[in-house]
Amino acid sequence: MMYIRQRKEVKTTEVSEDFPAQKENVKLENKLSSEVEREISFRTECGLYYSYYKQMLQAPTLMQGFRGLIYDNKTESMRTINLLQRMNIYQEVFLSILYRVLPIQKYLEPVYFYIYTLFGLQAIYVTALYITSWLLSGTWLSGMLAAFWYVTNRIDTTRVEFTIPLRENWALPFFAIQIAAITYFLRPNLHSLSERLTLLAIFISTFLFSLTWQFNQFMMLMQAVVLFILDSLDMLPAVKATWLYGIQITGLLLVCVLQFFNSMILGSLLISFNLSVLIARKLQKNLKTGSFFNRIGKLLLHLFVVFCLTLLLNCIIKKILNLKSDEHIFKFLKAKFGFGATRDFDANLYLCEEAFGLLPFNTFERLSDTLLFYAYIFVLSITVIAALVVAFQNLSDAANQQSLGKMGKCTVDLKPETAYNLIHTILFGFLALSTMRMKYLWTSHMCVFASFGLCSPEIWELLLKLVHLYNPKRICIMRYSVPILILLYLCYKFWPGMMDELSELREFYDPDTVELMNWINSHTPRKAVFAGSMQLLAGVKLCTGRTLTNHPHYEDNSLRERTKAVYQIYAKRSPEDVHALLRSFGTDYIILEDSICYERRHHRGCRLRDLLDVANGHMMDGPGENDPDLKPADHPRFCEEIKRNLPPYVAHFTRVFQNKAFHVYKLTRSK
Repeated sequence: MMYIRQRKEVKTTEVSEDFPAQKENVKLENKLSSEVEREISFRTECGLYYSYYKQMLQAPTLMQGFRGLIYDNKTESMRTINLLQRMNIYQEVFLSILYRVLPIQKYLEPVYFYIYTLFGLQAIYVTALYITSWLLSGTWLSGMLAAFWYVTNRIDTTRVEFTIPLRENWALPFFAIQIAAITYFLRPNLHSLSERLTLLAIFISTFLFSLTWQFNQFMMLMQAVVLFILDSLDMLPAVKATWLYGIQITGLLLVCVLQFFNSMILGSLLISFNLSVLIARKLQKNLKTGSFFNRIGKLLLHLFVVFCLTLLLNCIIKKILNLKSDEHIFKFLKAKFGFGATRDFDANLYLCEEAFGLLPFNTFERLSDTLLFYAYIFVLSITVIAALVVAFQNLSDAANQQSLGKMGKCTVDLKPETAYNLIHTILFGFLALSTMRMKYLWTSHMCVFASFGLCSPEIWELLLKLVHLYNPKRICIMRYSVPILILLYLCYKFWPGMMDELSELREFYDPDTVELMNWINSHTPRKAVFAGSMQLLAGVKLCTGRTLTNHPHYEDNSLRERTKAVYQIYAKRSPEDVHALLRSFGTDYIILEDSICYERRHHRGCRLRDLLDVANGHMMDGPGENDPDLKPADHPRFCEEIKRNLPPYVAHFTRVFQNKAFHVYKLTRSK
């Protein structure tokens, strides 16, 4: 695990607004250097998000800090943007207000207040998983097993140890609370007060989940599809499905208002899908009547109507709003699932990242070491069979208008809350298999679902009946003995290693980046504008407060175009072209990284320079094939050639800093 050591009585200090003084005292320099060492541990977009928490704390008043976020002109040079509209950073605002209001400044530094809050949320996350498993199985033992599995499989269930400020680390605890509340809500015969309180819990958790993660709409779309499948197969009450559709729409619209009517939310597929489901249901009132084949035909028609209505509504909304913020996601999905190759730079940027590739096979090896994967497949197989039987029974009963009321008469039973969690884990499983970054949604639910099944009397009853060994005492023995044996195995095999990890203190060490940030702080004006890679610039924003040309929050079409233009520093372009592009964004300095210019991490075709070459119509470097229409570039690669100090480059760029990893060049002013 990675920890950040705490030092007492160290406060964040800003350097002068004008040109930083060269004669800063040694004590101040040491404090700044130590702060930089700590802050660069927040890599890529994590640093960007944390910078706004820091910005709010450094503001003279809360209102000035809030205004600085609404009218921000340092995140994107030559633009004033509303950060609260563009990004999901209300959590940083709320946390900064708490830190300023609570009497803890003397005892706890801001960075630790931030970290401990997120670690506290992870404790809530595990508690929600515990409760969900308990609700499904009826025993606390199931919840304990789910929590143990989550911890022992933490490499695959969470990234909070290494990327603390990520949006999903804020959002997933609320998503887990929502699933627990929905699981309870779907129980039959709830008292009126319990039902209302549960609906309130679902709404609050849905709202907080939506507020804290920009990709919430895609996760909730899958959740809406789960409800649609169960509602269509008559496996949960239609009125409860309607409530949940409404809560999703209401929560998302409330977030839209708080984000100053963010068009990406209004144009989301979730809103279009939920509205389409409700409209289609009104059009097809007799969907759940008739013979088996009659109902299958109606279901297929219903599916077709919902699909067409969703696309139609979504196209209309996007046309009205002129929405292009999420088009890169659909380009990526189109290329990923084989609907034609693309040379689109943004889509290929995602396709070439390991996090957006297929789930690696070694994931299942790790999950199998803790017995989680075996238990999950065992429970999944039995519940899928039960679900298919119940669905067939529901569709076959032509006279049944309320199938759920008659489920007790069926030879195979599947509770609505169990059916919901079953379809949920299947759909999110497909998502995780196709996109590795989304595995954290699936693996945490795997812990819940597997532990529930091993402790469920219904699962063991069905299994023992299938093998003709049914006996109430045997059910009791199996549902308690198997989980206890697994818990003992986990404690024996993994507990010593976990204790060793907790006792081991590691520090993040990157002297080249620290040297760069310290140089920027002491040798460049506060109003200087920096260009470079998205990941590095997030650190520049956090550690130095300088203005950026681009940043890692990629959900804006104009920013994506700007990023592609800035990245021409790694393409085969003339110094005149690169200088003109950078100056159009007000750039004063560019930071070139050897790790990008001479990249070896990705294979040929996926290196950043290859993506730029293909997008520019140029042939890629190195041995290998090129598409026949690609042509040799007229100029050498900029990031390599600039280091030779040739006259055309020296005329536009002056090297002002260099170390083993970075080269900083100052741009000459246009004459």
